[in-house]
Amino acid sequence: MAHRPARPERRWHRGLLAVGLIVVLGLIAVLGTRLVAQRGDTAFPTSTPWGPECSVWTGEESVRLERDQARRATTAAAVTTQGDAAPVEAPDVEDIPDEVMEVLENGPEDDAGPSLTCRSVKDRDLAVEPDLEPSGLTPRAQRLKDGVEEHFSEPSLGGYVPGGYNTGHGEGSAHYDGRALDIFYRPVNEGNRREGWIMAHWLIAHAPDYDIDVIIFDDRIWSTYYPSLGWRDYDADPDNEILRHLDHVHVDVQRGRDASEER
Repeated sequence: MAHRPARPERRWHRGLLAVGLIVVLGLIAVLGTRLVAQRGDTAFPTSTPWGPECSVWTGEESVRLERDQARRATTAAAVTTQGDAAPVEAPDVEDIPDEVMEVLENGPEDDAGPSLTCRSVKDRDLAVEPDLEPSGLTPRAQRLKDGVEEHFSEPSLGGYVPGGYNTGHGEGSAHYDGRALDIFYRPVNEGNRREGWIMAHWLIAHAPDYDIDVIIFDDRIWSTYYPSLGWRDYDADPDNEILRHLDHVHVDVQRGRDASEER
C-alpha cells in the first residue's frame, strides 16, 4: 500500500507543538522551585504534582524536600522547641539546609507560619473503621493520637469522648465519626501560634504515616482533596476564634471506603 507524503501544514503543526512543549517544560522547570502562594505581604509554600513531595518557603526561595527529609526536619524542630521536655531525640538533619531549619524552628519573619507544605493523596485501599476504641476514636485516629503523644510532651488534646460525639460540632464533622483530634494552644497569642504551626508542620510531614486527611489551623486549611495547593484560606466567622481554629490545630484521618463504594 502506498503511503501519502505528510502534508506541509501537518509538519508545521507538529513543529509548533514540539516548540510549545519545550516552552512549557522550561516554564515548569523555572517555576517549580519558586512556587509560593501570596496573601497580602506574606508568602507561604505550595507544592507541585511532580518532584519532591514537600516544600519549605524560607522567605527567599522555595526549598524542595523529600518526604523523609520533611519528617526529620519537622521532628527536629519540635524537639528543639520543646527543649529538655521533648520525649524523643532529634534526628540527624545534616542534609537539611540551615535556612530551612531556621524557619521551621522560629517561623517566617514577622509571622508564625505556615512555612512547609507537602502533597499527599487519599489511600484508596483504606476501609471504613466502624468500631471505636475506648477513647471514642477510630483505630486510625487512635494511632495518630498515640503518635502525637509519642513526639510531643503533654499535648493538650480534645475533640473526642468515649462512645463518640453526636452533637456539638458542625454538620458532617469528622468528630462525629471519631476520626478527628483537636490539639489546643491557649490562650491565642504569638507564642502559641508558633507552637501550633510546629505541630501543623509535623502533622503535614507525617500525613501518609497516619493517613491524615485534613489539617486546619490559624485561618488555614490543608487537605488531600487538593494535594498540590498547600495551605489555603479557611473561611469562618471572623469573630469566632474557635471556628477559625486560632486556639487549636484540628486534624482528621481518612474515612476509608466501604464495600459499596469499591464498585
